[in-house]
Amino acid sequence: MRCRERAFTLLEVLIAITIVATLSLLGYRALAAMSESESRLASEATRWHALDLFFARLEGDLRQAIPRAARFEQGLEPAWLGGASDTEGNATLAFSRAGPEFNLEPGSAGQRLQYRFRDGVIEVLYWSSYDRVRATPPAVYPLLTDVARFRMAYLTRDGAWVENWPVSGEAELPQAARVELVLANGESIERWLALR
Repeated sequence: MRCRERAFTLLEVLIAITIVATLSLLGYRALAAMSESESRLASEATRWHALDLFFARLEGDLRQAIPRAARFEQGLEPAWLGGASDTEGNATLAFSRAGPEFNLEPGSAGQRLQYRFRDGVIEVLYWSSYDRVRATPPAVYPLLTDVARFRMAYLTRDGAWVENWPVSGEAELPQAARVELVLANGESIERWLALR
């Protein structure tokens, strides 16, 4: 009896190659989609982490605000000075803060801080003491990037929100602060921070 060997025909080989190529393409697309999703999630986590750090720092600084005016060449600056810094309504806020957390000199009584919006970045400025002599330059640190708008409002004793502080007839410090951020991607975030 003669044994017959059977080989693949050219058509069967082409069909097998097509099936393997299709499966490989589907696998590649699935891996690419997973990799892109992981990259997007990592980027989103980094963004939320930066926002969380910004709000934690801001809240920590605001809770340490004290009613102590700052002296400088031109006179006195109120303990809490908040208002719009440009025509868009972006905020700037300067206040006195209890120390000596950021000073290396022993016996330091505190410092003057300012939060400001500049070219899409929220920065914090630190002066080494409450009082400034001859326009002492502050240390400037960027806190949050990719910001389109930065607004603040302050709570009065009667429960009204105002955009400028000090307010006549009010204490030197507001009851609370409201922070409104609009990020470069259009997302809006609002946070209320109780001060007392």
